[in-house]
Amino acid sequence: MQLDPLSIPYRAVESGLQAIVGIAIAGIAGAGSVGGAEGIAVFGVVLVVGIALSIGWQVAYYRRFEYRLTGDTFDIDSGVLSRREREIPYGRIQNVDIRQNVLQRALGIAEVRLETAGGGQTEARLRYVDLGSARHVQEEVSRRKRGEHDGYGDEETAATDQGATLFELDDRELVILGIVSMDLRLLSIIAVPLSFVGPSVLADVAPTATASIVVVVLGIVALVVASALFSAALSMARYYGFVLTDRGEEYRYERGLLQRFSGSIPKDKVQTITLTENVIARRLGYASLSIETAGYGGASQESTGSQSAIPIAERDHAVALAGRIEDFESLSFERPPKRARERYAVRYGLVLAALIAIAYGVVRLTALSFPWYALFGGVALVPVAAHLKWCHRGYRLEDDYVITRNGFWSRRITIVPIYRIQTLVTAETVFQRRRDLATLVVDTAGTYSLVGEDSKAVDIDVETADRLRRELADDLQEAVVEYRRRRDRSVSSGEGVPDDANAG
Repeated sequence: MQLDPLSIPYRAVESGLQAIVGIAIAGIAGAGSVGGAEGIAVFGVVLVVGIALSIGWQVAYYRRFEYRLTGDTFDIDSGVLSRREREIPYGRIQNVDIRQNVLQRALGIAEVRLETAGGGQTEARLRYVDLGSARHVQEEVSRRKRGEHDGYGDEETAATDQGATLFELDDRELVILGIVSMDLRLLSIIAVPLSFVGPSVLADVAPTATASIVVVVLGIVALVVASALFSAALSMARYYGFVLTDRGEEYRYERGLLQRFSGSIPKDKVQTITLTENVIARRLGYASLSIETAGYGGASQESTGSQSAIPIAERDHAVALAGRIEDFESLSFERPPKRARERYAVRYGLVLAALIAIAYGVVRLTALSFPWYALFGGVALVPVAAHLKWCHRGYRLEDDYVITRNGFWSRRITIVPIYRIQTLVTAETVFQRRRDLATLVVDTAGTYSLVGEDSKAVDIDVETADRLRRELADDLQEAVVEYRRRRDRSVSSGEGVPDDANAG
C-alpha cells in the first residue's frame, strides 16, 4: 500500500517551504549582482528550479514508500537515496494515532503515527494517507494485536467495533475546561520583549509619573487577562469534541478543533490513573482524569506521556470512571502525622523571614522606599498554608492498589495497581530525619516516573514507610503471579490477551 497522491504537493509545501525561501534569497542575491532584467530572470529560474526539485523529491519519496499489514508485523519500506526496511511486531505497538489539521481535513488526508511501548519518540509515520486508509490501519493493528483476522469491511464487525461511549464533553464542560485551564505562563514570554521596548513606549504614552503608574497597572491587567483568555481558548480548541469510547481491549478517544486527533489507550498497558483538581476546579466541583501508559507520550499530553480519559467533568463522574478503569475501593486517605504540619510551618516561616530580610535590605541600602514591614502580615498566613499542605496529602493501601494524594494548588490523586510497581524506595531528606519522617516512592514503567513525578506517600512516619514498603513488596510478588495466571488462562482460552512485558 502507498501514501495518498495528495501527499506529494502537501509534503512539498510543508517540507520544501524553508528550502524555497533559502533558494529565493540566493536568487535575489544573484539578481542583485547581475542587475536589471537579467537579474529578475536569474531569480525566476532559481525559484522554479527549487520548486521543481522539491516536488521531484516528494514524488520519489511517494513512489518508494510502501507499507504492509502482514500476519505478525507492520512493515514499512522507505527512503529515496538510502533504503530502510522496518518490521514492527504488533505486540510492540502501543497506539496508532491519527492526526489532521484544518488543511489536511479539507484535502481528506491524515497523518498516522505508530507509537511503541517504552519509545521516547514515534516509531513510524505515514505522511500522508487518505482518512479511510488511516482508520483502516488503526482498526487492523488493533485487531491483529488481539490475534484476530482481517475483519475490515464486515458491516456487523464494524458496527460492533464502534464501542460504548464512556464520556462525551458537552458545551458547558468545554467552557468550564477553559476556565480551569487558564495559564499565566504566557506572561513570561511577553515580558522579555516588553523589557526592551516598554520604557520607550511608556515615555511617549505617559510623560508624567502618575500617568506612567496608571498605564503600567492597566497594561499588567490587560496582559494577565489576555494571557488567561488565550490559554483558555487553546485548551478549548485542543479538547473540542472530545469523545471516549470503550472498545473492549482498549479505550478510543477523539478530540480537537483546529487539529483533530484520534488514538487509543490499550487497557493492558495502563500503568496508573490520576485524578487532577486545581483550586478552581475543586471550587466548582470538577476534576480531570488521565491514564498513564508504559513509557508512551501519546497525542493527548505528549510532554507527560499520559492520555486524558476525561479532560474535565463533575468530580463524581470522574471518580466513577476511574473506578471503572481500576476497581479500587475508596478515596479516603491516611494523612501524614501532625509533626509534618509543623515542618511545613517552619519551612514557610523561614521563607517569609528571608523575604522580609531582603525587603528591609533593599530599603536600607538603596534609594527605593516602600512599606517593607507589611510583609509581617504574612505571619498569619504561615499556619494556614502549612495546614492546607498537610491536609491535602495522604496515602491509602488496598489489597490490589496503592493510592497517593499530593498538592494544594493542583491536587493529584494517583491510583497504582500493585502488579504495575517496578521499584519501591524509602527516601529521607536531612529535614525529614529530624522529625522521623520519610517519603515512600512508588515507581512504575510510566513516563511520569521518568520525569520524577512518581506516586509518593510524602512525610509519613519513617517506621510506617518501611512497613508499607515491605508489605507492598510482598503484595507485588503475589499480584504479579496472579496477573500472569489470569493472562495465561486468557491466552489458553483463546481471548488473545497479549503478553505484557511491563507487568512487575
